[in-house]
Amino acid sequence: MKKVELLSPAGDMNSLHKAVENGADAVYLGGKKFGARKFASNFDNEEMIEAIRYCHLYGVKIYVTVNTIIYENELKEVLTYIQFLHQNNVDAIIVQDLGLIRIVRKIFPNLEIHASTQCHNNSEETVRALSKLGVKRVVLARELSLNEIEKINVDIEKEIFVHGALCVSYSGCCLFSSMNGGRSGNRGECVGSCRLPYKLLKDGIPVVQDGNYLLSTKSLCTLENIGRLIEANISAFKIEGRMKSPEYIGYITSLYRKKIDEYYLSHNVSVSNEEINNIKKLYNRELTKGYLFGEYGKSLMNIKTSNHIGIIIGKVLSIDKKKIKILLSCDLNQEDAIRFDNDKGMIVNRLYDEKERLVNSVKSGHIALVDNKIDLKKATIVRKTQDIKLIKSLQEKKERKVKINMNFEAHIGKMLKLVVSARDSAVEEYGGLVEKAQNSPTSIERIKEQLEKLGNTPFISEDTTINADDYIFISIKEVNELRRGALLKLEEKLKNHVPYPFLKNEFPKLSKEPLEKNKSLRINILARNEEQLKAALKENVGFIYVCDYDLYKKYQDNDNVFYRTKRTATFYKDFKNQNILATDLGSAFKYSKENYVVSDYYLNVVNSSSISYLLENNVKMVTLSVENSLENIESLADFASCIEVIIFGRIELMVTKYCPINMLINNDSKKCNLCSENHSYMLEDQYGNTYPVINEKHLTHIMHSKNIDLIDKIKVLKQKGITNYRIELFDENKIEIKEIIKEIKKAYE
Repeated sequence: MKKVELLSPAGDMNSLHKAVENGADAVYLGGKKFGARKFASNFDNEEMIEAIRYCHLYGVKIYVTVNTIIYENELKEVLTYIQFLHQNNVDAIIVQDLGLIRIVRKIFPNLEIHASTQCHNNSEETVRALSKLGVKRVVLARELSLNEIEKINVDIEKEIFVHGALCVSYSGCCLFSSMNGGRSGNRGECVGSCRLPYKLLKDGIPVVQDGNYLLSTKSLCTLENIGRLIEANISAFKIEGRMKSPEYIGYITSLYRKKIDEYYLSHNVSVSNEEINNIKKLYNRELTKGYLFGEYGKSLMNIKTSNHIGIIIGKVLSIDKKKIKILLSCDLNQEDAIRFDNDKGMIVNRLYDEKERLVNSVKSGHIALVDNKIDLKKATIVRKTQDIKLIKSLQEKKERKVKINMNFEAHIGKMLKLVVSARDSAVEEYGGLVEKAQNSPTSIERIKEQLEKLGNTPFISEDTTINADDYIFISIKEVNELRRGALLKLEEKLKNHVPYPFLKNEFPKLSKEPLEKNKSLRINILARNEEQLKAALKENVGFIYVCDYDLYKKYQDNDNVFYRTKRTATFYKDFKNQNILATDLGSAFKYSKENYVVSDYYLNVVNSSSISYLLENNVKMVTLSVENSLENIESLADFASCIEVIIFGRIELMVTKYCPINMLINNDSKKCNLCSENHSYMLEDQYGNTYPVINEKHLTHIMHSKNIDLIDKIKVLKQKGITNYRIELFDENKIEIKEIIKEIKKAYE
């Protein structure tokens, strides 16, 4: 069994050093553009070169995130950036955009690509499609259970998240931030809409809830289950955290390194309370094993707060205007950070003992007083959210040494020779001619002692071999110079490690000729119920997309009725000679050979290369992402007759495997039947906006609070040759449907 790779995050150079020092096998990071963590510090080009060289010195791989969707006018710039990464020996790039994967595979065939989790990697069919596209590794959706992962039978590397923040939206595919303020999660600008407070409304009336953060997940922690994960034959364990502190990254990396090594050594892993408490003090929203191990509902979510909660360290005894008195159940130190159960918090600048004497620390079991500088009126529980002693201990630099072998040869009349090797690299350094000793010969022990003086270097000798004649004389100065010269050569060679030779091909041709031409207006409709479907048929529209499979079967004899696949399917029905609206890459890839397939907007198509890829794989029409600007849609005019634009309707912001309705109303019942009940559910945000919730077998679809309406843009789009427009219906009746169609036809005239 190949040893699993431990993959750590780095948001800046300090974090990178901490990850490497603490035993990461690989590090992932982003540049200043095109990465899905735009608000991390990230790395400019000079820093990127430094990071690659630093990692390669220690045999650590470096993966760069280029995992945003790429607009048409960015293709040349992003390819220039990827060429820079390839020429500077990056080990792989992590990519979300299908079109970018397609182009990179053709232009840079030697560069390794990993498919970001935002490719919606939740099924064997999707993984197989990515494998055929030339992807080396897939970052699997965090919604998959370990059993589901083990069943994915594709010859490809599998990577999973084992620790850190969880996205409540399936595979991180979320439009909440984008639709509510223009900051796209697909562009690395997510504002964390899931960490905001919401009320659940049932038929317009608030449901009783013991917390307001209904979409806020706990923090993933699989440390205690690391052995089970290793046995699942997964290639890489990924720690989330490019926005986290260097201390956090260093400690979490060290813990997972320790437990992975423990398991390989003894097939046993033990996790102490101190280790778990340290994790909690550094960052946690409560801990969960996640979907990997079947946790859901209350086991997965922390609806009481979306903040870091630390650990409980005591209870409040009394509060006055000047002081807060606390009975401690854990030590409290000056400069620790604390937070009370009303969410007010502070740094403890001044700490007093029970006699109100200034002190540096108060032990567990004793009473401490702190200044009431936050005007606290009422509180019961005290939490520690920063442990200054822990932070300072983690700030200390750890040494990570590169193990080397040294072979020293000294034969009379021949040049001194030192060969130093590490991993697959070796260098040679030569000195002067070896002379016979006149008086005191240089001993082998002395030569070895000098060679192994590696103090300030990144190296440690694992094996030093001396092959020397008797009665030789070598100056110690020359031995030292030989050692220094060889180590400098080796260090440079390791830093310049080339994982794959640079190779560049010409820019690939695009498939600009669509498989079907349509020069007249075609209005397509997504119908969510039979009334809407009948209305669409009566209005003689183009394609009619149906979400309900039984409803589709009832009307499938109509040539223009399509079945819309499930976004979260891990199992695919067999279809032949049917009309399919494919909501993920897996269904598009599986069905396009024997069916008439339109790809849905969830595939995030924003550039010509993505369109080309889908057309090359027999997709007949491509629905563009709702995140396309009008300008970007115009730039795709070469494909005008085979692209579809959503012109009106209510967009799905996210689908989640967790059901807030079941959790709040049915207490996480596995026998919940709320889906079949005739009630209306909505989430209401702090500004009074309401988001309809569609419940479907413990999947929750959260819809936008309002319709998008681009009908007034039709004249511009028509001039570019675009003829296919979709209406995404939600609860509209036949009269409203007729009026919307009328408006579109009028705008197109």
